[in-house]
Amino acid sequence: MLPYHFREELDALLAASSAEPAFRDDVLAYAEGRPATRVELHRPSPRIKVLRLLAHLLHAEPGLRIARVQVDAWSGCADFRGGIDVHAADGRRSWRFRWDCRWAAEQEGWMTAWGTPDQSRAADELGWRCFARWELATADDPRASAVEQDA
Repeated sequence: MLPYHFREELDALLAASSAEPAFRDDVLAYAEGRPATRVELHRPSPRIKVLRLLAHLLHAEPGLRIARVQVDAWSGCADFRGGIDVHAADGRRSWRFRWDCRWAAEQEGWMTAWGTPDQSRAADELGWRCFARWELATADDPRASAVEQDA
């Protein structure tokens, strides 16, 4: 179950986007744990992290007529990194990304009582806004749809 405020944000991002109706429906199906063929994962990933990625995509590219996505990413404790291939009406685009709540906590100056970055607070309060990297991969880049290894 998604936190209520995140579901509201996701609904607003979907409504403001130019994504294909079938993709919008699949994003909501995915959020509810139902089958969603237009959201393809190359490996198991936490649902909330995939949804944060999709929210960021919808926010960053509201005019893109998204038909489907393929996510190739790894999830760590504080991060989710990799690549997303976006199939749209006008062709395919790929981004490399790193969602990192530890990085976001450092940027905000949020620390725990033990003096470490408060990544839980960042994940809770910033949610999908914890992207430390969002980079369009160029067509001539052999890693255009590959997971980044070194960020």
